Amino acid sequence: MNEMMRCMKSHVSVRSFTEQPIEQELLKQILGCGQAASSSSFIQAYSVIQVLDEEKRKLIARAAGNQRWIVKAAEFLVFCADMQRIQYCCDKQGQGELQGFTEHFMTATIDTALMAQNVMLAAESIGLGGVFIGGIRNDPQTVSESLQLPNYVYPAFGMCLGWPAQQGDPKPRFPLKGILHQDSYETGNISRQVDEYDRLMAAYYAGRDANAKTTNWSQQTAEAVQGKTREHMLEFLQRRGFLRR
Repeated sequence: MNEMMRCMKSHVSVRSFTEQPIEQELLKQILGCGQAASSSSFIQAYSVIQVLDEEKRKLIARAAGNQRWIVKAAEFLVFCADMQRIQYCCDKQGQGELQGFTEHFMTATIDTALMAQNVMLAAESIGLGGVFIGGIRNDPQTVSESLQLPNYVYPAFGMCLGWPAQQGDPKPRFPLKGILHQDSYETGNISRQVDEYDRLMAAYYAGRDANAKTTNWSQQTAEAVQGKTREHMLEFLQRRGFLRR
């Protein structure tokens, strides 16, 4: 295992930061690493908003469920799936207006996620820590208005970055044997594999020095997906020019 692989496997979400700032030149280098990620047809359908204004951070923190680390982190970035430049390309080349195809939404969203993961890895490789903020989708309209996002752009998620004040150990991931399928999808072992993983994660959560709790993976997963339906997202995205066809 090389240094890059060790860095990738040591990822933890960091929500507690020192007051040390991130040099802007360093941040630009990290974001440049993000741009090196793969992009569908090289359309690079993303933009990043660096939120410096404290009042905007506080507003977004409240919209995201009062996540105080949004205000405290050295940097707070909002990663946006962005078809605005692509619309200009279409106009410039006489290809007409974007029609809100689902494929275009998926392409922009995937591009944005790949770019952001590269940013996180680059940051962690030099000792920074961070956490993704999906909670901005609790109130995407407020976030969009605060950041003055135009049509064909939506805020996919945020990211806090900073120098860690404290961080835990990596969580055990789902065993690879349950993730890797060969030639066809295997459903026969799902229940057994989830049950085994539940026992592993229950022991992990109970044994943590900080924030020990009684739960397991399937309980947390079921509560997360059923409790975060965000039914407002479809209408919001359609108003932005996405998911119309």
